[in-house]
Amino acid sequence: MNDFFRIESISQIHQLLGLEKPRHPLITIIEAADLKGVPLPEFGGKVRNELYLVSLKNGTECKFIYGRESYDFQEGTVIFLAPGQVVAPSNEPTGPSGDTELGWMLFFHPSLIHGTQLAKKMREYSFFSYRANEALHVSEQERTELATLLNLIKIEYGRNLDVYSAGIILSNLELLFSYFQRYYGRQFLTRGCVNRDVLTRFEEVLDLGFAGEGPKTLPTVKACAERLGYSPNYLSDLLKKETGKSAQEHIHARLIEKAKDLLLGTQDPVNRVAYALGFEYPQHFSKLFKNATGLTPGEFRRGPPA
Repeated sequence: MNDFFRIESISQIHQLLGLEKPRHPLITIIEAADLKGVPLPEFGGKVRNELYLVSLKNGTECKFIYGRESYDFQEGTVIFLAPGQVVAPSNEPTGPSGDTELGWMLFFHPSLIHGTQLAKKMREYSFFSYRANEALHVSEQERTELATLLNLIKIEYGRNLDVYSAGIILSNLELLFSYFQRYYGRQFLTRGCVNRDVLTRFEEVLDLGFAGEGPKTLPTVKACAERLGYSPNYLSDLLKKETGKSAQEHIHARLIEKAKDLLLGTQDPVNRVAYALGFEYPQHFSKLFKNATGLTPGEFRRGPPA
């Protein structure tokens, strides 16, 4: 028997919170004023969310466990959940006064975007798979901008639906996500010192993986991210903003650099070099090497023709 509560629909969210029936079956925005005096539901365990959720929290009253980490909301913090993610909500007060407030919650069902251009673009919004400790912190101005966009969405789904409704709602959602991308870009830039420290530690993790004798395991973004305490997407986005290269591109560059050292510094055959780097199949190493250098490992070792 599953040990989590499942949230599957917009109407279910409204029922849980004691709200009136939703104005639209696939999307809703719930604001602080909507929940005045409404006791929050107690789930008694983990919750599996089957909806997209974007939520702004002002203050530190509410905390939840996401993955293995407990996270306290800070003022002006936005979190993102994608369908299938599991959280463990807690109503335990964590602030000194307990007088904090929810900003808003935007829920929408995956069916809202199925078969649309927005569905194709969702992979670009990697913040939906960030960990809670990688949440977005927004300024006063940014909160005002978000409120304006949310109001446009709320007005549209509150109308009598017509042939234009879906397109306008989806266009405003896409615009909202573009603003989130901008804000994360700003957050990466304003945390430059922290980001450079992450880059240094990432390079140390790669160096450690290649150090010593014996068989190696090919480094992966997931393994490196776990060692550093980040989600793979957040680490890759952070490195991309800091260096112009994703985590995977950094790994490939380090592999090629190490491969060149082994090809020129040893007499080992190419397949042994591949195994020493962690490749299970030497042909995969040869393909990566040629894509990066324009030469096969053997051609690189022989050097330019006389």
